[in-house]
Amino acid sequence: MTTTAPQPASVSVTLPVAQAIDRVKRVLFQPFDLGKWFAIGFCAWLATLGEGGWGGFHFNFPSGHRHGNARHAVEDAWRYVLNNLHWIVPVVAVVVLLGVALCVVITWLSSRGQFMFLHCVALDKAEVQAPWHKFERQGNSLFGLRLVLGLIGAALILPLVALVVILIVGMVQRDAATVAGILGTIGLGLALLAAALAFGLIAKLTRDFVVPIMFLHGRRCWDAWREFSAVLSANFGRFALYVLFQLVLGFAIGILVLTVVIVTCCCAGCLMAIPYLGTVLLLPVLMFERAYSLHYLAQYGPAFDVFSVAGPATPGATRPGA
Repeated sequence: MTTTAPQPASVSVTLPVAQAIDRVKRVLFQPFDLGKWFAIGFCAWLATLGEGGWGGFHFNFPSGHRHGNARHAVEDAWRYVLNNLHWIVPVVAVVVLLGVALCVVITWLSSRGQFMFLHCVALDKAEVQAPWHKFERQGNSLFGLRLVLGLIGAALILPLVALVVILIVGMVQRDAATVAGILGTIGLGLALLAAALAFGLIAKLTRDFVVPIMFLHGRRCWDAWREFSAVLSANFGRFALYVLFQLVLGFAIGILVLTVVIVTCCCAGCLMAIPYLGTVLLLPVLMFERAYSLHYLAQYGPAFDVFSVAGPATPGATRPGA
């Protein structure tokens, strides 16, 4: 059945800020319950699996030509690889397979976790087992979409990365940069950036808006995306402003977290780097981000308001007016 996409008279990107802050206070601090924090924190931890963490790496680059130049290093490395293919190929294959399997498991868990965390935020309930089972169908559907997008992304991005490596290695082997090589590397780098932004935007819109629609209407991911795409096309400018405002919010939250880390002499940063415990410490921030997108979506009508019902519809059911 074809429905008309809602076009509300007024949609604000700033109003949900106060609403999200109020929800964080009511769920986490009125009253403060440490057990509730750890239960909701577990759901948030599952929901954010694979989205990165704190910390970084430090590399030391040798300088000078006393021990040979980059071209000789590349040639020596290539010669070593060719002479040891009998064990390098099996090891690399096993590592790649294990890495892919781990990524698939993490994607599945985080897909289920997104509905668990949304359940806790929307209904003010510190439940783990109930939403895990209740939204099994929706979580698996979300996992399927994310898996397909991941395969498409890999098919597009990996060849670009391989071309960049080939160009750079070629210039290193010749011990000279060429205009064609530099321009090609820059062009491929821009293509990689565009692809990463496109897939990142799809992932964000799915998390912020498609998952709540699945939560409310009990629909599969593809159907929820079709419903959201109608709203998106009818309100494209508003959602573009939403994405830009999210960048501002992200910057402000990053400054706030960094300030806490500095004020605590990096103690808070060390604790945040610990899996699960770091999520519990950052739970107010994670809940604010989740609640903000839910309050924003609710402005498009009751059919998109997860706070207007005592609970989500049963799987496969459609709310009136959807």
